[in-house]
Amino acid sequence: MRELNEKFDYPQAQCTGQGGQSEEAVKTNVGKVYIVGAGPGHPDLLTVKAVRLIQAGDVIVYDRLIQEEVLALARPAAEKIFMGKFLGKHSSRQQEIHELLVRKAKEGKVVIRLKGGDPFLFGRGGEEAEYLIEHGVAFEVIPGVSSCLSAPLSAGIAVTHRDVASSVAIVTGHNSTGNYDRVDWQALSKVDTLIVLMGVHNVGHITRALISAGRPSDTPAAMVQMAFWPGQQVVVGTLATIAGDVRRARVEAPATLVIGEVVRLHEKLKQAFPDMAHEWQPTLTAILDSPPLESEDHDWGPSERCEERATQEKTSTEVA
Repeated sequence: MRELNEKFDYPQAQCTGQGGQSEEAVKTNVGKVYIVGAGPGHPDLLTVKAVRLIQAGDVIVYDRLIQEEVLALARPAAEKIFMGKFLGKHSSRQQEIHELLVRKAKEGKVVIRLKGGDPFLFGRGGEEAEYLIEHGVAFEVIPGVSSCLSAPLSAGIAVTHRDVASSVAIVTGHNSTGNYDRVDWQALSKVDTLIVLMGVHNVGHITRALISAGRPSDTPAAMVQMAFWPGQQVVVGTLATIAGDVRRARVEAPATLVIGEVVRLHEKLKQAFPDMAHEWQPTLTAILDSPPLESEDHDWGPSERCEERATQEKTSTEVA
């Protein structure tokens, strides 16, 4: 583990001094923000770097699409701050997030901004990065597994297939202005596979726009709700029926809409995916909790280093 940390220069958790401020903060008063993609939710689908950063962070700022098992990877002493957004309150909440990231970083903290999916794909990670630059805060962005690919996969849908789909487009189901004129439905109607994120509440508008643009109304469509979360469900229909199907099934966000001939693969492949998205497999936890290999060169964890330093300082004071 030491070799891994040295190779990729992972941050170390800060040891706190007087007033709860880290010793490093007293010296520099500058921290760093890591904008981390957490994937679709299942802890096993985190990247290795994401896991290491979560383990090392002083502050975890997370969205509502982060599972408890992911947060459990953080140190007990880490400050966990929920900053999830709710329908209709995105703009005001985002400004709060911007200010929080800057404030915590300027306290000298290692800040992990944990976002579902990939932070630079409809995740507003770009806006957060811009704000950090404008306020002189160092940051790094770590990619994550996006739901635009993982949600269809969890339902047994391959977004490309040599026989039926050689093109894919990804589009948001809403935007910052609520103005759909920015989306070229005419062009999208010609793409083999269309993936729509955050489109549950606008699925009727989306399907009507595609049909008006010339997409056949009997084109297969599927809505995948809560991919890789307990309670995942898949609703399958056609471009003409999917809005009603989704409404009757009471599908709520987060959900991913898939449109195209590839949806027909769902019935054939779903038998191979019966438990993947529903059961938390403790493989990652087992790996992280397993005792280290015996070695004379002990790999101290961040909390152990802090405890060891405190013990040494106490001993030195007593001797003096």
